[in-house]
Amino acid sequence: MKARLIGVTVIAAVVFATWGCGGDGEAQRTTVTVFAASSLTEAFEDVASAFEEQNSEFDVQFNFAGSPTLRTQLAQGAPADVYASADEENMQAAVDAGLVQGSPRVFARNSLTIIVPSDNPGDVHLLPDLGKDSLRIAVAAPEVPVGRYTREVLDKIAADDGFVPGLRESVLENIVSEEPNVKAVVAKVQLGEADAGIVYASDVTDEIEPDVDTIEIPLDFNVVASYPMAITTDTEQVDGAQAFIEYVLSDEGQDILEEHGFERAP
Repeated sequence: MKARLIGVTVIAAVVFATWGCGGDGEAQRTTVTVFAASSLTEAFEDVASAFEEQNSEFDVQFNFAGSPTLRTQLAQGAPADVYASADEENMQAAVDAGLVQGSPRVFARNSLTIIVPSDNPGDVHLLPDLGKDSLRIAVAAPEVPVGRYTREVLDKIAADDGFVPGLRESVLENIVSEEPNVKAVVAKVQLGEADAGIVYASDVTDEIEPDVDTIEIPLDFNVVASYPMAITTDTEQVDGAQAFIEYVLSDEGQDILEEHGFERAP
């Protein structure tokens, strides 16, 4: 069964499916609700489809948003069974607040890249070009993992005396929007509302690839993001949550994530 997206206000705890015509032929199908970082959208949809094919007793539903937004929703009592963050900081905050149980497990890694519209109106071809006068740059807000990673890249640039002096300050001056999640950054660039954006490498999907070009961030300045996941404290579906996590960490789950541009779990 294809995984379905759900909004933050409509989260089903359990759904029932009927096999056959009822009576003794009825079987219960349990929903596993996964709160996952926006950057995982396409990859996790494919993971869930494959998981459901092998685990017919479970139906996976998602709530995709920025990692801090999801953590806030958990703290406010939104029902979920699994929390998958794009950074270890938000996960640790969830651990400290008692929102998740057990030890979180890193299931993927990611890195950053620059994207520009395919017609490249800002004439951006290298990292230093982000400092050009009047360039419009979209990034994620600093409280969002990819936004924090973006600023870590800029800090690494500033700390390198042999690179372009003043580049960090020039890039910061060119930021015209700070978005609530990485998908919003991608949309800004796709729509031509920004001349460049900094996103995860995995966000350059087949769907958006015709609309954007990518520019590499050198390894010396790039950041490797770790993605942890854990079972929530208030879940009533421990078995389903554990089964989903184990599938993500399996060779099949890791293959799917890798196909979507993520690096395999360590």
